[in-house]
Amino acid sequence: EVLQVDLETFEISSTSIKLNWTCRFPDACQGMRAVCRLAAHSSPPCEAEEVNGEQMLHGQEGTLTCSPLQPFTEYSVTIDLPSNTTLFSWLFLTEEAVPGQPQELWLDPDRGSLRWNSLPSCNGEIIGYQLSITARNAGDSSVLETERLRLNGSVTEHRLPEHGPGSSYAVMIRGLTAAGAGPALMREFHTSSSDTPRPQDISCRGVRDIAPSQGTAVLPLRPLARPAEAAGEHQLIVAATHNGSVIESICSGQPQLLNDSVYLAAKLNLTGPTDFVLGDGSRGQGRHNAALRPGCDYTALLRLVRLSPQAEKFTCVCYSFSV
Repeated sequence: EVLQVDLETFEISSTSIKLNWTCRFPDACQGMRAVCRLAAHSSPPCEAEEVNGEQMLHGQEGTLTCSPLQPFTEYSVTIDLPSNTTLFSWLFLTEEAVPGQPQELWLDPDRGSLRWNSLPSCNGEIIGYQLSITARNAGDSSVLETERLRLNGSVTEHRLPEHGPGSSYAVMIRGLTAAGAGPALMREFHTSSSDTPRPQDISCRGVRDIAPSQGTAVLPLRPLARPAEAAGEHQLIVAATHNGSVIESICSGQPQLLNDSVYLAAKLNLTGPTDFVLGDGSRGQGRHNAALRPGCDYTALLRLVRLSPQAEKFTCVCYSFSV
């Protein structure tokens, strides 16, 4: 009856608690003290520091703020009178935040799998992991394969189906809570044998019959899907660059298709080897096989995308040339 706290205006974030209070009888509210503290002792690895949360409340109304707090942690908030009379007491759970960075990631050579330590639920319940794997083989460094997966929070291992000698893997992993994805851990792994060299930087295939006057070149294309797989639509993306990191990013994502620098030249249903004339000027359905410009460097990417509810897989072959 003395103190009113508006429960509908609680503001709870991952680092603070705010509540509005009103004293209905100001004379009875002299010397009010608010205390914010941990509701329970924390334990490793999620140790939360006690908050210095004691403050005096003055006037007829105001806002009580407890901060800085730890995410996903329970705190008690009490408002007392000097006579040890408790006017208000409540338990709060702060909001979740993104998880911390994974600390361990390794390749198990015997099992041919990536393994990692599970993240603790300090900032929120770990609901999953985002895993990105870019693989190359020393036998043909023009082929890139990138797989992006969403794995359950209880999973700590992922098998590499094509694991073998001479493979190179660039791996990124990050944890997920309801608040989103945390910082990523990145690692590179190489498998080798006595007669298999370590994969070098991307080395693209060549093209034939470059004709600067016509702005064309001929690409010898082959389907990227294996016979046992259902072939999907192949995309032919052209970028006016020889930069290997740019090529990898185009292969593994949704490139920003710009008329001058990166563009979709064709969509192809490849079932066998074919010679494709790049730069013949054909258009249609969001694609433009634009004429090649003399004096420019180009990389053409033949890309196959396979999607499932929990994974995206991109396979690319690059062709590099200058006009």
